[in-house]
Amino acid sequence: MLDKLIAIEARYSQIEARLAAPETYEDPAQVAQLNKEQTQLQPLVDTFRAYQRTKQARDQAKELLSDPEMKELAQEEYQQALEDLERLERELQILLLPKDPNDGKNVIVEIRAGVGGEEAALFAHSLYRMYSMYAESRRWHTEVDSVSETELGGIKEISFTIEGEGAYSRLKFESGVHRVQRVPETESGGRIHTSTATVAVLPEMEAVDVQINPADIEMQVFRSSGAGGQHVNKTSSAVRLIHHPTGTVVECQQERSQFQNRDKAMRILASRLYEAEQEKISSEYTAERRGQVGTGMRNERIRTYNFPQGRVTDHRIGLTLYKIDHVMDGELDELIDALAAADQAERLKQSEQ
Repeated sequence: MLDKLIAIEARYSQIEARLAAPETYEDPAQVAQLNKEQTQLQPLVDTFRAYQRTKQARDQAKELLSDPEMKELAQEEYQQALEDLERLERELQILLLPKDPNDGKNVIVEIRAGVGGEEAALFAHSLYRMYSMYAESRRWHTEVDSVSETELGGIKEISFTIEGEGAYSRLKFESGVHRVQRVPETESGGRIHTSTATVAVLPEMEAVDVQINPADIEMQVFRSSGAGGQHVNKTSSAVRLIHHPTGTVVECQQERSQFQNRDKAMRILASRLYEAEQEKISSEYTAERRGQVGTGMRNERIRTYNFPQGRVTDHRIGLTLYKIDHVMDGELDELIDALAAADQAERLKQSEQ
C-alpha cells in the first residue's frame, strides 16, 4: 500500500507543477483534465500527508519517552498518535478501494407502483416527491421523462432524470422494493394498509457507451398525453422505442420536439441495457452477495416506511430512524451515509480476504 501511495503523491506533485507552468494554459482541454485529476487525487493525498505527519509525531514522542521530565507528556502524545494512525490508515484503505466508474454520472430513476392498488400509486408519488426534494436540497436538476398518473393523483409509473455531480454515488443504494404501512386517505375505517413500490436507479448512459444495433430498435411516435387544455400536444412528438432482442420498451413524452424525446429515450434505453448487462455479469455472484449493500437487491424489500409509528427502517443494514416526516421531505443523507459506510466496510472486508 505504501508504494502505491508514494506513487500517487508523486503524480499529484507532478500535476501541481504542470498547473503552475504558464505554457500549460495554452491547452484549455489539458488544463481541464489536470484539474479533474487533481480533484480526484486530493482527498487521498491529503490523508496520506496527514498520515506521514502523524507517523513523524509518533516517532518523536517515542524518543521522548526515555526523558523522565517529558515522559508523561510524551506518553499522551504517543498514544494519541497511535490512535490517529489507526484511523488514518483505515481512511487510506477506503480511499484506495476501486471507484465505481459510474459514481459521477447523472441518474435515471424509475418508480413503479407495486402491490396495493391506488394506495401503492399514491406511495409511488410520495417517493417521487421525496427524491425530488432530496435533489433540490443538493441543487441537482430533476426532469420528468415519462409519467402515467391515476385519477386520484397517484403514479402508476414514472421515469425521471436527476442531473448533478455525484448523483449516482448517492442514489444507487435506493434500488429495490420500498414498503409503506399507513392508513390510506381512501380508507374510511382507519385500517393500516401495506403497499409497495419499486425503485430502479440507473446511471445515465450515452448511446455511444453501450453497443446498440440501430436495426434492433423500432421507433413509434404518438401524441403526448396530458391533463387537457393548452398542455395537450397536437403533434406526434412523443417517442416509444422498442429494443426487440431484449423486449425493452422506453417512452419519452415530456420534451417539446420528437428529436429531443428520441434523444432522451435513447439515453434511457442505453441505461437500461447497461444495467441489464451488469446484472447478467454479476448474477453468478448473487447468492454470495445477497446480503451486501448496493447489488442484487432489486427484487427484495429494502426499506419500510411505517407512518403510524413514525419510523423508517432500512432492512439491509438494520437502521431505524424515527423521523419519517423528515425522510419523506427528502432528508435522506443520514440513510444514504449509513448505506455508503456499510458498502465501504463490506468492500474493505472483501479486499482483505
